[in-house]
Amino acid sequence: MAVTKILARNGGLEQAIQYALNGDKTEGRILTAHQNCDPGLEYRQMMDTKRDIGKLDGRQCYHIIQSFKPGEVTPELALKIATEFASEYLADYEVVIATHVDKGHIHSHLVFNSVNAQTGKKYHVTTQEYYRQIRSISDRLCREHGLSVIMEGASSKAVSYIEWLRQSKGQPTFRSMLEADLRMAIEDANDLGHFFMLMEHMGWEISHGNRLGFRLRGQDRFMIPGQKNPLFTEDGILAAIQGNLSAIEAGRRPPSSFRAPYQPYKKHPKYTGFLALYVHYLYVLGKIEKRQYPPRMTPQLRKEVIRFERCREQFAFLRENNISTQEDMTTFQARAEDTLASLMKQRTILNVRKKKRRSLYDALADVETLAEARQLYDEGLSGMEAEAARYAEASALLDGCGVPRERLTAEKAELYRQLAELNRSIRAERRKLALCKEVMERAPKMKQSIEHLELKEVSHDEHRRR
Repeated sequence: MAVTKILARNGGLEQAIQYALNGDKTEGRILTAHQNCDPGLEYRQMMDTKRDIGKLDGRQCYHIIQSFKPGEVTPELALKIATEFASEYLADYEVVIATHVDKGHIHSHLVFNSVNAQTGKKYHVTTQEYYRQIRSISDRLCREHGLSVIMEGASSKAVSYIEWLRQSKGQPTFRSMLEADLRMAIEDANDLGHFFMLMEHMGWEISHGNRLGFRLRGQDRFMIPGQKNPLFTEDGILAAIQGNLSAIEAGRRPPSSFRAPYQPYKKHPKYTGFLALYVHYLYVLGKIEKRQYPPRMTPQLRKEVIRFERCREQFAFLRENNISTQEDMTTFQARAEDTLASLMKQRTILNVRKKKRRSLYDALADVETLAEARQLYDEGLSGMEAEAARYAEASALLDGCGVPRERLTAEKAELYRQLAELNRSIRAERRKLALCKEVMERAPKMKQSIEHLELKEVSHDEHRRR
């Protein structure tokens, strides 16, 4: 079987050619071949092609590596397959082909000019083309020469090691990989902190913002799975961890639910202050919104109606916290600010602890994430050198820290759980303070709007009676 990967190089064309043609790796350059260029003149001819066409900047070359299963192929056959691949896929490109035998497995390197010598266009490969052409041609040539192939069937995404590893487990896209890992972590986690640690050990970076985001290490953007599936919001994950995953997936209950505690019947109070103002304002807006034949609405009035739901939320906040007067608001704000300051101080302490242990926590994640890469490297598969080196470095750090890995893992899970709870509490307190600020800013404007709206109502009714 052959595993292929393609690398793009913005510089180092000459170095890439020399590396591929290294005599110590190719039995004195016996296991080498050239296409559309001459031995010893490869670099000069490729640069002449770029110069003649006027494309000297940007990508300089591409490097395809074709690795074979140990013991399945001879060096001569590997070179033949690489040469056939180049003649079929890179017919108009200048290509240097070399088969290396310096490791436990045989692998071929194809370094080719980024500029097509015939068309003058620059080479470009997409993920879809990689699977549709590069890997499919490589697999077909392997079958024609009696070799096995791996990962049969086309996939739409994967270039990095982690992605390739997930695809070998039947997870072809980043999103399906993420959802599969989320479900696995939800099933295995004991609490939210443990869940975050499991996701990190699977290779995911986590963004704790207004929305929970995940990305593979090396990706540029975070994915927000909660946008499409509420099960993967922080509240949904927390509910699922508590043993409700099957009920949520079956649709028997929402991902997150709030059950108000039982309260005995109380006579409806008479609202005063802010509460009375909001009741009156909501009544006026609701009356205008539901009227069958309303007057022509001004831009200002339209904005006020759009804010109807926002005002309802503010009213619910005032009623829940029993805020009616300016003194109530001031007292509540002071209490919320004190609570927020205390929570921020606690989070700072935990973050300091986390920073001190950051190298060890990262090492734990690397050891678990890169274990399979290390195993593939030990079996002789090329392309895993960097991952194997990271694994060895992380393992050495953990062995020399003096703390057992089990204890370190438990400590990390507890720290992440406490940080998750503090972050939720901080967001809640900040939300309360934001609502207080909004109420204080809107109260004077609401009084003016009520007077204006009621005056419009009276004028319209008098006009209809005439």
